[in-house]
Amino acid sequence: MTAPTVPTVPTAPSPRSPRPGSAPAPGAPRPGSPDLLRSVFRQHAAGVAVITAQDGGRPVGFTATSLNSVSADPPLLSFTIGTGASSWPAVRDSEYLGVHILAEHQRELAGLFARSGADRFGPPTGWAAGPHGVPVLDGVLAWLVCRVVARVPAGEHRVIIAEAVVGDPAGEGRPLLYHQGRFNALRD
Repeated sequence: MTAPTVPTVPTAPSPRSPRPGSAPAPGAPRPGSPDLLRSVFRQHAAGVAVITAQDGGRPVGFTATSLNSVSADPPLLSFTIGTGASSWPAVRDSEYLGVHILAEHQRELAGLFARSGADRFGPPTGWAAGPHGVPVLDGVLAWLVCRVVARVPAGEHRVIIAEAVVGDPAGEGRPLLYHQGRFNALRD
């Protein structure tokens, strides 16, 4: 038995669709591009995390807004990192990484770990070697030490998938957010 055929009905063009040869109207769809992706994600508020690792006995880390929960069982998370980032060699070679959820009072810390060439672990950054030698930052909302289970190529980035092995969710405060290219406090 075959499925019945449903006739297609021509539809009027969307009022947002540009006419061929004309410039897109404000609010009109634009073709996919790096600029479009960046523009859309500026509208997406994201939590702010710092990822840490050891690199030959020295701590390294970077600010990430791409942190996602992947699975509760097993407890997996993901984040991305560019292969040109200064922290990439440590992330590429480490078995264990630290994931730190920042609080709204940690804007300066987020900026420090986002700045290229900064002394991220010098004063005033408070931290200590945690489980598996992973640097654990002081005063964060929550932290995890995770075992890397996959590094998936994605353009000039890698999607890191890691399994939580130990952590502490009991920090105080409210989360720091990243929106419109700035670190922001959560508003009621």
